[in-house]
Amino acid sequence: MNTWQRIKANPKLIERYLLREKVIDSIRDFFKKREFHEVFTPILIPIPSAEPNLEVFETELRTKTGKKRSAYLIMSPEYSLKKLLAAGFENIFEVTKAFRNEEEVSSYHNPEFTILEWYRGRADYTHIMQDFENLFIKIVRDVNPKANLSSWEYQGERYDISQPWLRISVVDAFQKYSGINTETLLSLAHLSKVASKKGYKISKTTTWEQIFFQIFFNEIEPRFKESHKPVFFYDYPILQSSLARKKKSDPRFAERFEVFLGGLELGNCFSELTDPVEQRARLRHDIKERKRLGKTIYPIDNDLIAALKVGMPQSAGIAVGVDRLIMLAGNFSSISETLLFPANQLFDL
Repeated sequence: MNTWQRIKANPKLIERYLLREKVIDSIRDFFKKREFHEVFTPILIPIPSAEPNLEVFETELRTKTGKKRSAYLIMSPEYSLKKLLAAGFENIFEVTKAFRNEEEVSSYHNPEFTILEWYRGRADYTHIMQDFENLFIKIVRDVNPKANLSSWEYQGERYDISQPWLRISVVDAFQKYSGINTETLLSLAHLSKVASKKGYKISKTTTWEQIFFQIFFNEIEPRFKESHKPVFFYDYPILQSSLARKKKSDPRFAERFEVFLGGLELGNCFSELTDPVEQRARLRHDIKERKRLGKTIYPIDNDLIAALKVGMPQSAGIAVGVDRLIMLAGNFSSISETLLFPANQLFDL
């Protein structure tokens, strides 16, 4: 039975699905009160972003006069928002639809999803950490004014979401939870040996990033959930941060974080890279990696490079999965429980 049929049979379910409206209203209220401007950027674009491990939905734009252009559904509005920063916008946010192809439809994934991105001018990733804490707590309180922040429940477990949230660097987490020091972490040869000893399947074609994530998903991410606190996991190796600014204190790492709660990754943040030469070089690297992985290949977005040449101010921004925020706010175990038309129903997946 599809969702609309279940609602027809049980009208009380309408309240569950109206939670999305409450959460998005809460998000808009949060940013408007902080004098952010809501902007609206295109979903259909000529050149998508170049993340090596993600795949796009591709289509063709045709005009009545016979012109044809390749077109893509966005995986994120990031490039458009950065162009607006270069144009002179400062504190901006957007709630929009985004799309990712060739991903499993699961409890945590839907090929069409709602994304929130916001950017602060004259800021870095630490400012976004503070924003995220405040935003999440506002959403929780708007949904349930009586919520106990120090003993907040999600899926039968209690979490302390009161401030401040936990912060742990990539280096410290690998050392603490996996016994891997910095030099070993950053070396493919050394990390391969350690991973092999730990029992991971390593071959000559296994990449450094594949080993990193095997260890992360099995040994580190589960420890975040065990902490029963939200966790900011920050300062990723530069190889995993093609759009982020290098750390001045150690350029092997980037000012990037991801935030985790209840077994969910909720957002990905950067202090933004503003150097057009370095950005072009990193995008070239990403496109080569896409080719190696057999992903769709497309050109660099030269309009983004032109915007950086004009001058994008020092800023920081984050992409957040709104559907996952709704899951947490409503104590749902699956994204499909938050959607009126989930993909697994629409496409019989």
